[in-house]
Parts: sequence; C-alpha cells; structure tokens
Amino acid sequence: MNALFGEKDFVNLSKPTERPIRRAKAPIAIACLVMFMIGGVFIPSYIPVLALTAVFITLVTQCIDPEEAYDAVEWKVIFMIFGMLGVGMGLQETGVVAIAAKVAADWFQGFGPYALLAALYLLSAILTEMISNNAVAALLTPIAIGIAAQLGVDARPFVVAVMFASSASFVTPIGYQTNTYVYGAGGYKFTDFSRVGLPLAIGLWILASFLIPKLWPF
Repeated sequence: MNALFGEKDFVNLSKPTERPIRRAKAPIAIACLVMFMIGGVFIPSYIPVLALTAVFITLVTQCIDPEEAYDAVEWKVIFMIFGMLGVGMGLQETGVVAIAAKVAADWFQGFGPYALLAALYLLSAILTEMISNNAVAALLTPIAIGIAAQLGVDARPFVVAVMFASSASFVTPIGYQTNTYVYGAGGYKFTDFSRVGLPLAIGLWILASFLIPKLWPF
C-alpha cells in the first residue's frame, strides 16, 4: 500500500497531517513566549528583534519544523496588508488625504470649536480605515493645531480627538494590521466588521465629542 501511494498518480487522503505534540519541547516554547512578552513590555522598541529571536530559537531547538512555520503563515493576509499599506502611501503621497482634510476643516470652521472637534474626530476615524493610524495622526495633528490657533482656543482637545480617532479602527478589516490578522484567522466576512464596528465607532464619536472638551477645555 505504501508503495502504491508512493506513486505520483495517487494521493493518500487517509494519512494524518497533524504532528504529535512534542511535550519535551514545551518548556523551550513557553520560555520563548515569556521572553517575548516581558521584553515587549520593558523594551517595546525591540519587539521585532525579540519576535525574530523567539522564532529563531524555536526553529533551532526543533520546537517546530521550518515546513510547519511556513504553513502557519497566512500569506494571503500578509499580501493584503502590504497592498493596503501601498494604497495608503499612494493616497498620502498624491495629496488626496491632505486635500480631504483641508476641505473638511474649511467646511466646519464657521460652526465653532465643538462642531470642529466632532468633525475632526470623524475625519480622523474615516481616514484611519484607509491608511495607517500613524499617518493619520502625523497628517491631521498640524491641521488640528492650526484650527485651534485660528479660533484662538487651546489645541489640546483637537489633538486628543485626532489621537483617539486615529487609533479607533473598527469598521473594516483593512484599517489596521491586527484587524486583518483576525479577519484571516477567524474566517470572518468583510461585513462582520462593519456590522459590529460601525455602531461602536459612532458611539465613540458621540461620546468623545462630548467628553473631550470636558476633560480638556477649550
């Protein structure tokens, strides 16, 4: 039977594909995970180095095989992330995002600081679903400070609004890398994020527009 399945014309559908649990290697894998978590807390700037070190140790000590590591990677998700990063950079470099931000600011400038803060939060929340939160914060923070200067009020509530909104990506699975990882690993549909995330985003927008001026007065 083994000789028959050895021929390229036949595929063994009954052969198990799962490897047995290597209990002897468990302490090494757990130690690598703990090292990564503790190191990430105390030296967050070295998270990529810590992650690569942990992976290297698990491979060298044969906690997992290279083939298993390769098969565990969600390559479609990785390519989607790189693709969306490229789209975000394109929107930023061509000036589309800057134009949209300026137009929105001009529209709401005559409605007072409260309306401008709500509009700025909403704009930041929308843009962070398309480009990275760092890019949104870097782009809109100078605009927020400029708006505050024109109105003659404190810039802190506007900056805080941009900070919170740019980190609140719930509506799409492509707004942030973690969303995309969950989207691929959990087998979710695109609309699952919108169905749950859109009410959450709207609720946070209303709550933030009310509370931010209270905590950081104009």
